[in-house]
Parts: sequence; structure tokens; C-alpha cells
Amino acid sequence: MIAQLHGTVLTVRGTSTVIEVGGVGMLVQSTPTTLAQIRVNQDVRLFTTLVVREESLTIFGFLAESERDTFEALQSVQGVGPRLALAMLAVHTPDALSRAVADGDRKALEKVPGIGAKVAARLLLELGGKLSLPSQDAPGVAADARAQVEEALVGLGWNPKAAASAVEAVAPEPISDADVAVTLRAALQSMGAARV
Repeated sequence: MIAQLHGTVLTVRGTSTVIEVGGVGMLVQSTPTTLAQIRVNQDVRLFTTLVVREESLTIFGFLAESERDTFEALQSVQGVGPRLALAMLAVHTPDALSRAVADGDRKALEKVPGIGAKVAARLLLELGGKLSLPSQDAPGVAADARAQVEEALVGLGWNPKAAASAVEAVAPEPISDADVAVTLRAALQSMGAARV
């Protein structure tokens, strides 16, 4: 199991980044929140998990250990794979997911594109006691916050015009560095599951 990667960021895209580790470029899939906080040429440490499939080996990485642990716990639920787990972490923080499960808040889970009533009910049933409140998340900084949020939305399947409109709707004022994750979650929730 690959538990951590420490290296230099070579590229950052809407759904992935390439980290150079010992001269090897490792493609790492991640959440928009993590990707919005890293920059090309930055030295970064990601908490990772390796998902093995018959046709592929995929590394998923996160700045916060709590995100990685939540990502792994979500996949223990039948019908929840890596892509759906990433979508859940794009809409909710680990803390918010823990609260939703603890409170039995099915509606909060259904805000994630791809999660209907059946999957939400299964998540509440199977995750009871598995999600713990996160310790401390890694702080991050985003220089061009609005562009990063829009790029993340495009990477999740929305067209650029819809992404720009969603960001404008939830954040009409300029977005500060600290507002990237909050703005992204608000934009995703406002867009719901209707991809254009």
C-alpha cells in the first residue's frame, strides 16, 4: 500500500495532479478541494490510497489525512466506488459527512450527484461508527481562487459556462484564498445533480 507521496507538483488538472517522486511522475486523482490548494513546482506531501482494479492501479491523494481516511471508509459501502467517494468529498468535508451520518441526515447525502435515496440509506446504515471527526486538516492557499473553482467544476463534468455561472451565483464578490473549498462546495450544492 502506498500511504504517502512526497515530491514536487508537475501538473495540476481538474481531477488529478502529477507529483514527481524520485524522478518518477505519479498520476494522483484527488478532490477539487485538494487540487485547488496545490501549485506547480510546489513541494507537497499527500496522504494516499492505492485502488487496485483488474485493468488499472490508481492512486488517490489528499492533503488531509482525514480526507483519505473518509475516502477509504466510504468505499466500504456496497455500491460506492472511488469516483462516487471523490464526489462526496467534493461536496462535503469529512467533518460534514461524519455529522450527516451521525445525525441520520439522508438529505445532506443526497446533495451529492449520483447518490439517490437507496444509496444514502445504505451509507447511513453501513457507515454508523466508521466515520470519526477529523483531526486537523492541512492549511492551503489558492492564488487564483475563482479560476481554480471553475476548473474543478469543469473537471467534475459541468461545462465552463455553467461552472462560471455557478461560481458567480454563490460568490459575486472576489474569492479570497481561504474561500476556495467553501465556494466549491456551495457551487456544487447549487448545481445539484443537473449536469449540462
